[in-house]
Amino acid sequence: MFKGLENLGNLQGMFKQVFEIKSRMEEIRASLADQRIEVSAVGGMVRVVMNGHFEIVSIKIEPETMANNDIEMLETLIRNTINEAVRKTQELVKAKLAEATGGIDIPGITS
Repeated sequence: MFKGLENLGNLQGMFKQVFEIKSRMEEIRASLADQRIEVSAVGGMVRVVMNGHFEIVSIKIEPETMANNDIEMLETLIRNTINEAVRKTQELVKAKLAEATGGIDIPGITS
């Protein structure tokens, strides 16, 4: 037989695994749109809901937050709450993609 062709089966197996991982990752990415991450600040004064695609689904601000007309404080609360929602969403996405890859760290995808 031709020298070097004995590893062809291994190569086919690797390609099959890559395509399976890619398929699972696409399914997970699609399902992330349905995931909801809710974060609140200062006992629920500001609440942000974000989906797994990093889109803000809703922002709720309790009326008493505006009682003292401190716009700067409100801006800080909103910014901090959104940033926390982004961090939690990143953790969710990383965990879901790690499931798809079987825990294999793929730079640029799972890290």
